[in-house]
Amino acid sequence: MQKNFYETIENRRSIYAISNESPVTKERINEIIAHAVKYSPSAFNSQSSKVAVLYGENHTKLWKLVKDTLRKIVPADSFAQTESKIDSFAAGYGTVLYFDDTSITNGLCEKFPLYKENFPVWAQQSNGMLQFAVWNLFEQEGLGATLQHYNPLIDEQVKTEWNLPDSWKLIGQMPFGKPTAAPDAKEFVPLNERMLVF
Repeated sequence: MQKNFYETIENRRSIYAISNESPVTKERINEIIAHAVKYSPSAFNSQSSKVAVLYGENHTKLWKLVKDTLRKIVPADSFAQTESKIDSFAAGYGTVLYFDDTSITNGLCEKFPLYKENFPVWAQQSNGMLQFAVWNLFEQEGLGATLQHYNPLIDEQVKTEWNLPDSWKLIGQMPFGKPTAAPDAKEFVPLNERMLVF
C-alpha cells in the first residue's frame, strides 16, 4: 500500500543496516531518481544538480576508494571502526553520488553579479531538496539509505574513475539497499523551540 507523504517523511530515516538486495528493480530505481532530478526545484531554474548512480562493481569500487583514502589518514589503532562503517555502505545495493555543476553555478554568478554570493548557497539548497526527494522516494519503495560526505577527500579520484566533468563538484554520497534492521528511536527537540507562529 502506498504511503501518504506525511508517513513517508516521518518514516524516512538514516538506515545503516542495508544489504545488496532491492525490493524493486534497478530500472525502477533509475526511474524514481530521474523523476527527482527532473522535477526538484532550483534557483533561476538552473538545474545545476547532477547525479551518478553506481551499481555492482562500480558501487563496490567507490567504497574501496573511500576506504583506501581514509586508511592513509586515520590512525591505524582506530581504523577498525572506520572500516566497519565503510563496509556497511559497501554492503548495499548501490550508491547515488550528488554533484553541483559549478560551470552552471559560476556562470550565473557572472551573469547576475548582484546575486553572486547567493548562487553557491542556492545550489546547495537545490541539491539538498533533490537528496530529500530521492531519499523519500527510496522510503516509499522500501529502500533504506543514508547520506554520507567523504568529499572533498575523494573528489578527484571519483571524477577520474568515472570520467566525470571537472566542473562537477561532489556534494554527497547516498548508499542504499534493502534494510536489514530498523533504525534506532529518534529524539525530537520540542517543536515550540523550532517553530514560531505569529
